[in-house]
Amino acid sequence: MPHYVKMGNIPHKRHTQFRKPDGGLYYEQLMGTKGFSGIQSLIYHINPPTQVREAKKIKDIRFEFEEQNTLRHRHFRTWNVEAGGDFYEARKILLANDDLAIGIARPTEQMSYFYRNGEGDELLYVHEGKGKIESLFGELSFYPGDYIVIPIGTTYRVHLETEEARFLVVESNSAIVPPKRYRNEHGQLLEHSPYCERDFRTPEKLEPKDEKGEFEVRVRAHSMLTSYLFDFHPLDAVGWDGYLYPYAFSIHDFEPITGRIHQPPPVHQTFEGHNYVVCSFVPRLYDYHPEAIPAPYIHSNVESDEVLYYADGDFMSRRGIEEGSITLHPSGLPHGPHPGKIEESIGKKETKELAVMIDTFRPLYVVKQAHVYEDEGYMYSWLPQE
Repeated sequence: MPHYVKMGNIPHKRHTQFRKPDGGLYYEQLMGTKGFSGIQSLIYHINPPTQVREAKKIKDIRFEFEEQNTLRHRHFRTWNVEAGGDFYEARKILLANDDLAIGIARPTEQMSYFYRNGEGDELLYVHEGKGKIESLFGELSFYPGDYIVIPIGTTYRVHLETEEARFLVVESNSAIVPPKRYRNEHGQLLEHSPYCERDFRTPEKLEPKDEKGEFEVRVRAHSMLTSYLFDFHPLDAVGWDGYLYPYAFSIHDFEPITGRIHQPPPVHQTFEGHNYVVCSFVPRLYDYHPEAIPAPYIHSNVESDEVLYYADGDFMSRRGIEEGSITLHPSGLPHGPHPGKIEESIGKKETKELAVMIDTFRPLYVVKQAHVYEDEGYMYSWLPQE
């Protein structure tokens, strides 16, 4: 949740002389969004971040989409997605449009370079593994169940502390923020919000790296990945302050909103971006009207595509779903509980499910590499079982 944070050493007043012990100047950098009218932070470097020794293009970033065919519900089993590579190389994008891309990463190696997304924010959901984000803003630990929001322009790398790691990755072309209806005019979270500022974890420690050598930063911008070599460690900030920085929020700290009858999906909303929302389905008590039907009613996403990532537990409205499953229910088609699931839900008191939902307000397209994980019979899974 963007609120004011200060770490390390900074001068008393911005844009004034801030000197090193040897009398030289620290280098002040403004990192902000929307020109000079969005949220921002001021960062103080040991070295000028503009001083690049070598720059070269690595590759274009393009998604190879399948040809448009029959519109249908889709199911991708991602549990056995190949593991390997570092955190960036391990990403396998399965769905995308002009607003965001959704994929899975199972890294097994440490990053030997740093990465910066210059096209938008990133949202990571940690399904398995733990470690820390090492960024210009300091170190931020992560654990299973964490969402990590990494704002546009952040130089970082992921350091793994476990052999197994699994992430749901959202590459956004816009800022990722808590919903407006949870915030007052000053930006403070309101009492009806399912979380508060105490639930958000900001970088824990800042240790500036005053090191010389050869250091690589790979930058995504203009639909390309470019390599930049520096003669100094890029994480050389001695201090910073502002509203722009990476932060973590655990799905286990999301407080579910329940009622006498079934509540609609917006009560699960956790974040929003341009043309999409992110929701959290967590363990919760079921509806308590004496004639309530806990299972969701059949509904049509007339103007949105619905993606569900199944993380843990028994998702009460589905059959044939497993841990790591991703379902896509496209706009224009009604969907709802599988046969028998409505009746099974009656009388049950609670659910232990854990899932991340992403609703997009423009159609998603399937990347060809997703086909190898697809359950081809999913569209017909609503037929009565014989």
